[in-house]
Amino acid sequence: MITVKGPIDHVVVVGAGLAGLAATLHLLGAGRRVTVVERDSGPGGRAGLLESGGYRIDTGPTVLTMPDLVEEAFAAVGDRLADRLELIPLDPAYRARFADGTQLDVHTDGAAMEAAVEQFAGARQAVGYRRLRRWLERLYRVQMRRFIDANFDSPLQLAHPDLARLAALGGFGRLDARIGHFVSDERLRRVFSFQALYAGVPPARALAAYAVIAYMDTIAGVYFPKGGMHALPRALADSAAEAGAAFRYGQTVTRLERSGDRVTAVVTAQERIPCDAVVLTPDLPIAYRLLGRNPHRPLPLRHSPSAVILHAGTDRTWPDLAHHTISFGAAWKSTFHELTRTGELMSDPSLLITRPTATDPTLAPPGKHLHYVLAPCPNTEVGPGVREWRELGPRYRDELLAELERREMPGLGAAIEEEGLVTPVDWTAQGHAAGTPFSVAHTFPQTGPFRPRNLVRGTVNAVLAGCGTTPGVGVPTVLISGKLAAERITGPRPVPRPVRRGTTA
Repeated sequence: MITVKGPIDHVVVVGAGLAGLAATLHLLGAGRRVTVVERDSGPGGRAGLLESGGYRIDTGPTVLTMPDLVEEAFAAVGDRLADRLELIPLDPAYRARFADGTQLDVHTDGAAMEAAVEQFAGARQAVGYRRLRRWLERLYRVQMRRFIDANFDSPLQLAHPDLARLAALGGFGRLDARIGHFVSDERLRRVFSFQALYAGVPPARALAAYAVIAYMDTIAGVYFPKGGMHALPRALADSAAEAGAAFRYGQTVTRLERSGDRVTAVVTAQERIPCDAVVLTPDLPIAYRLLGRNPHRPLPLRHSPSAVILHAGTDRTWPDLAHHTISFGAAWKSTFHELTRTGELMSDPSLLITRPTATDPTLAPPGKHLHYVLAPCPNTEVGPGVREWRELGPRYRDELLAELERREMPGLGAAIEEEGLVTPVDWTAQGHAAGTPFSVAHTFPQTGPFRPRNLVRGTVNAVLAGCGTTPGVGVPTVLISGKLAAERITGPRPVPRPVRRGTTA
């Protein structure tokens, strides 16, 4: 594995999001001195917090899976997740509701889910689910350490027996068809393939290997941190600070000072911070601008669809909603065609509705409730641009409310006390390319060793982390990206065991 050359004692990490915080903890665990520079007033990045009218609103991801990766970051500095954060397992992980009026609770326990599938779709589909679950488990074991949690220096690294195992499992076929090999009920196929949207590719075109996301969601389990998702970056930052990291909040990096092919200092409006190496976690265009180099690619990068998010603090709730409810429209294939090809807003939307106060009522004032609605939309390269969204946003908000009232949430409009609408205008203002928080799509030419690398030619001591580089989009993969960036500086380290501070291993 190629690593940073020269002195590596003091590392500056740009960005206190999940990737930057994971990198910071792993660097500290390897004995490096770390300074974290963050433009916002606190940690979180995309996993931010908005406080309004007594509501504590998570502005970023709402789904947390693979807590062992969080544990690994804490363990790097001898800390424990259990001492920092209370994670509540969600059961059901999701509630799937369909246009025909049926619904299915998605359980991570195998026996419970098999029974639910049998009641929902019959004994034959339950047998298929059991086979699907075994396949997902095998797929995860083959992929994780070799193709996800790995730094790639060359596509030649793919030449490993695990590649043949992945091919034998059908990982290079199409996701929707492979899921259909196990379960024929179209509703079940949606439950185990909608995750392709996270990767920015329709299930009919996505590689079956991306079913590994369904493993994380439906088998490994979905969790919620007490205090909201923002409690995760806050806990990571607290751990890093106690382990010796210096944080510079409210400072935007304006340039990198260089000497030849090395970055020698990170410069903000307030100070110059000398460094031996730098980890850059902003979106790719910002990172490349700071480095003064935009790596050449034979084809331009394609970005994932974006999302409109409605935050609603209400004086009532709808008890049929689980913590996470997926409200599927009748349309499916045409929905992805609109999102990724024609650039139209979904004519029959599928929506993610999250009700965090179902698990943690303290996120709202007493007797009040918090709802988060995510509606996928085209990014600004494919669909309406920022200028169009300025006018379109309020109209789409009204259409979204009408659709929610027709389906799951009658009377929603009248119940709203605090409200926030996030559109591609806002994502663009935050520096996200193509107006999407989901970064570069996981098409085959943008996956694994073909994804933008975390090393950039022309600079020998700068490393990238975050969802635009390897391994990709999502909370688990972003945490891994931080660890991989740290390993580019320190070299690979054995996975640490969680140890309480002040004790011996």
